[in-house]
Amino acid sequence: MIEFEPSQDESLVQLIPPRSEVEAHVALIQALPEEERLLGEILVAGGCLTAQDLDEALRIQEAEASARRIGTLLVQEQRIPAPVVEAALEKQKRFREGQAPEAKVVKVAAEKLDKLVDVVGELVIAGASAQALAGHSKEPRLLEATATFNKLVEEIRDTALSLRMVQIGETFGRFRRVVRDVSRELGKEIELEIQGADTELDKTIVEKIADPLMHVVRNALDHGIEPAEVRLARGKPPVGSLLLNAFHASGSIVIEVADDGGGLNRARILARAVERGLVPPGAELSDGEIHALLFEPGFSTAERVSSLSGRGVGMDVVRRNIDDLRGTVEIESCEGEGTTLRFRLPLTLAIIDGFRVEVEGTCYVLPMDTVNECLDLGPFLESEANHLINLRGEVLPFLRLREAFGVPGPRPSRERVVVVQLGEVRAGIVVDGLLGEFQTVIKPLGDLFRNLTGVGGSTILGTGEVALILDVPQLLHLATGRAQPRPATRSPLPTTPSQES
Repeated sequence: MIEFEPSQDESLVQLIPPRSEVEAHVALIQALPEEERLLGEILVAGGCLTAQDLDEALRIQEAEASARRIGTLLVQEQRIPAPVVEAALEKQKRFREGQAPEAKVVKVAAEKLDKLVDVVGELVIAGASAQALAGHSKEPRLLEATATFNKLVEEIRDTALSLRMVQIGETFGRFRRVVRDVSRELGKEIELEIQGADTELDKTIVEKIADPLMHVVRNALDHGIEPAEVRLARGKPPVGSLLLNAFHASGSIVIEVADDGGGLNRARILARAVERGLVPPGAELSDGEIHALLFEPGFSTAERVSSLSGRGVGMDVVRRNIDDLRGTVEIESCEGEGTTLRFRLPLTLAIIDGFRVEVEGTCYVLPMDTVNECLDLGPFLESEANHLINLRGEVLPFLRLREAFGVPGPRPSRERVVVVQLGEVRAGIVVDGLLGEFQTVIKPLGDLFRNLTGVGGSTILGTGEVALILDVPQLLHLATGRAQPRPATRSPLPTTPSQES
């Protein structure tokens, strides 16, 4: 006969026969509350082991001075079946994994992160100034100390910037409802596919990319993807497909919006451009020039105005927003097969690795992630009149920075070429001299300088001087002949002002 001592507190008592099934013990262990417990405590609480049996097992473990874990010892001594111990270990593991994120994550206000990055930016400038002074002194110990200091500043910079990096998956996820609602409104069946949701980029860019993405997605749903009957007639599946993709490429973030719709109609775009007087009748335009027309203010090829599109307002705003983020927009389209619109954006808007160049004693900065290589102009010059160089069998256009900016003075006897690349486009930027790498804190341009062609921002050098940060997309545009170089202060080209976070 079993006697029970009455408890003063309310308790839940569960009885299991001594030789009950293993499943009953496992079920009791799984029903235990989520608490931090040792393995032996879980087994005792689950009724699989008495406190006396646990103490005896611990004494054996201590007497043997062996490395046998308590769970292994209990199984080998045939006190508890192995599945029961495994269930207790799984219970312990689940609790610890559930507690880990809470212990490792600290919520910080975005304003505090922005302030931190601002302070780190000033620290970078102060470090550059100290390095310049140490270089002039040529004191070995001072040079070594500043080198160590700048290395630590670089680590602090990278850590501070990484704190502002967020995944784009949350932004992509918002479009599931948009696609569902819009496709229902249009009477189309469209599936959304998301790739690269774990790609990280600066939170400021994530916030500002949402509206351009929304407009492009709605355009793809309305104009890009055909109705089911049209798709069937063209031999396509009745359900359309829209892809949102993000990935890292050459130091930048690339965001793609791709559909498998009808693609861009070159003839219709050209006809509407002629109708509006944007191009002369009979003009033959390349794909890039055709696609550029879509970003003209008020340009639209829609035959009807709907609640979604057709007013000619939107793509010019998309282009302007991307320009403000120091990014570029590319379009690939195949008529009848679909269109891909590609945003190429910088990783951050605050601090970048720069490469300093010189023209007539003035320093300029190129974003380091756009620089491929540097070389002397002389041995590679292919055609001075056509501004071409022969780079190992590849003919590249080049642009003299002094000509683009209207810098007076004779050319030096030895000119240098910096080969820059953005996506698939490459060109050479001819300068007077190369000054090396430089941590660049991006400062915004004032309103007076916002229309400077080829300039995207400014920075402060270690000497206290101000250097202009070159806008590589615009320079590539000039170098490849899609626009004629004009004096910098009078250029009507779109601006790309940098923003200080």
